[in-house]
Amino acid sequence: MLLISILSLLLSNAVTIKRDISILFNRIAIIALAYSILHSTLNLFVISKGINIHGGLLNVNSITQIFDIFIFLLSILILQLTSFFPRKVWIPEHSSLIQLFFNKFIFYRTKIINKMGEHLRIIEYPLILLFIISGAVFLISTSDLISIFLSIELQSYGLYLLSSIYRNSELSTTGGLMYFLLGGLSSCFILLGTSLLYANSGTTNLDAIYAITSLSDSSDLWYKPYYINFSLLIFSIGFLFKVSAAPFHFWSPDVYDAIPTIVTTFVAIIAKISIFILLLEIVYYTKDYFSDFNWTYGLLISSLLSLIIGTVLGLTQFRIKRLFAYSTISHVGFILLALSISNVESTQAFIFYLMQYSISNLNAFIILIAIGFSLYNYVSDNKEYKELLDNSNSPIQLISQLRGFFYINPTLSLSLVITIFSFAGIPPLVGFFAKQMVLSAAIDNGYIFLTLVAILTSVIGGVYYLNIIKEVFFFSPEYKLNPLLKNLTFNGNIYNKQNILIKSVTFKYNNIAISSSISITISIITMIILLFMFVSKEWLSMSTILVQILFNY
Repeated sequence: MLLISILSLLLSNAVTIKRDISILFNRIAIIALAYSILHSTLNLFVISKGINIHGGLLNVNSITQIFDIFIFLLSILILQLTSFFPRKVWIPEHSSLIQLFFNKFIFYRTKIINKMGEHLRIIEYPLILLFIISGAVFLISTSDLISIFLSIELQSYGLYLLSSIYRNSELSTTGGLMYFLLGGLSSCFILLGTSLLYANSGTTNLDAIYAITSLSDSSDLWYKPYYINFSLLIFSIGFLFKVSAAPFHFWSPDVYDAIPTIVTTFVAIIAKISIFILLLEIVYYTKDYFSDFNWTYGLLISSLLSLIIGTVLGLTQFRIKRLFAYSTISHVGFILLALSISNVESTQAFIFYLMQYSISNLNAFIILIAIGFSLYNYVSDNKEYKELLDNSNSPIQLISQLRGFFYINPTLSLSLVITIFSFAGIPPLVGFFAKQMVLSAAIDNGYIFLTLVAILTSVIGGVYYLNIIKEVFFFSPEYKLNPLLKNLTFNGNIYNKQNILIKSVTFKYNNIAISSSISITISIITMIILLFMFVSKEWLSMSTILVQILFNY
């Protein structure tokens, strides 16, 4: 379905004359992804123990299918941002379901709904997204070194293009180029690890490598076991680069901050899920191999450094996306800790943490984008805000720009606070349960020092999260209502399906609101984060079943 969609979009892109047809393309991509979800859901009921064809080039089981569905779902939510106009006009005369279905409301809307926004005019955006999603799906569903490298490059090249897709933005081009150069370096590590694995084992098939690593120590007579461990360590360094784990994190704060916020949303979330699921399977099959030195110790060291660096460097940030980047590095530390332990409890914690973190991060970025769109009616006298580079594509760049936002939009502010408290691990939000599961697994397996570091960094990390909350709630806003809009009255007409005028209406600036697609998405995700306690059984049961399938219980 993904390949058919990509081909269809390529063909339609070639014959398109109008450049503003991008919204239609985004909606077609959403339909394609919705069909892909249906396809993967039906496969879940067909596949019991998994299918492995073409010598490991395609490996389909319950874990790959569940995370395929998860990636498709997150991608649909991200595509919504560019599939609908960000603002709407809400008036009582046109708010009932009958009115919405049978009549249409026409008004001068170019500026009100941000029709000329650059993110609504880039025609290649959904096409590149589908290429990245294809790479992510193939990466999850493969167990051969050659296809792993091809999949990671398909995903990465799409991300490089996506980062620099805003041609008129100097910052975006800089961020995309930096991402490309450092991403190319990480690909070299993956390629070096791949070549060493092939040289040492004589095969590119991961199943054959797993078979070698499961042999008894008698193989030492003809084979040096630590070769594969060193090869896997170099191999994993490339992937740690891609997920921005310390000490290979230095590109992510700069790239996150430089590229437009809508693109950051995709780059920060989807790129990580597929790599972590691949690492989960590799760690599971090789964790007991050659106990004197195991390559997973490298993941533990990276986890420790990620926890410390993500927290300490985050304390000095005043730009919101750089802060989110360091927050991500800190969360990656927790994910790597659960991944390194690799037993039933920790793998359950790993799957749960990865899912809740992706959803919470998505909500934080969508809220950030919504705040930028909701400030349409307001102006600020602050000279620094006006001089920000690329402020049309990333309206909110500084933490101080959120100052007093609670007095402008209380609902959106509360959603942001709930999400940030979840990041910090405040009970009873979903982030608390995720951290508690990881720390419980770490203590049970004797990782006392790492657990103490994780607890301390969580407490210290709360400082920069609380700083955002302080800015939102405890200051008066620097924004004032635009004097041009204050006394301005807008005109609109309500027509029926036959284009016959039913009524002329007028509306004021306070009738302009965030569009339903954004507000409904934020509402649902916030409610999941807030009310997780009441729906925890299904989510935890799913991660338990996936772990039991993996561990063959």
